[in-house]
Amino acid sequence: MTLKYTEDHEWIRVDGGIATVGITAHAQDALGDVVFVDLPEVGKSYAQKDTAGVVESVKAAADVYMPISGEVTEVNEDLRADPALANTDPMGAGWFFKVKLSAPDEVTALMDEAAYKALVA
Repeated sequence: MTLKYTEDHEWIRVDGGIATVGITAHAQDALGDVVFVDLPEVGKSYAQKDTAGVVESVKAAADVYMPISGEVTEVNEDLRADPALANTDPMGAGWFFKVKLSAPDEVTALMDEAAYKALVA
């Protein structure tokens, strides 16, 4: 299992050819209390850096970008029902969607944990 990060504060956990995507703890800290999420459509394909969803908080709204190219295979319905999961467990139960990778080599260009920590320091 590989965990990577984007400059736009998404995390991606790759297991085989499927990646789980969410927002980082840093992103949810900056947003404040999340009150709504707009998740992508299952079956839709996206290119890397396409807008795949929106997260809204009491402070602001932010786009959620596709960290890698692929087809959405699943969305987190629990998150849709309880957007606060993005605050309480952003790296676990607060995941946003799963993607079947169409260009696995894109993952290698993403940041590892040390590089991401340096970015947000």
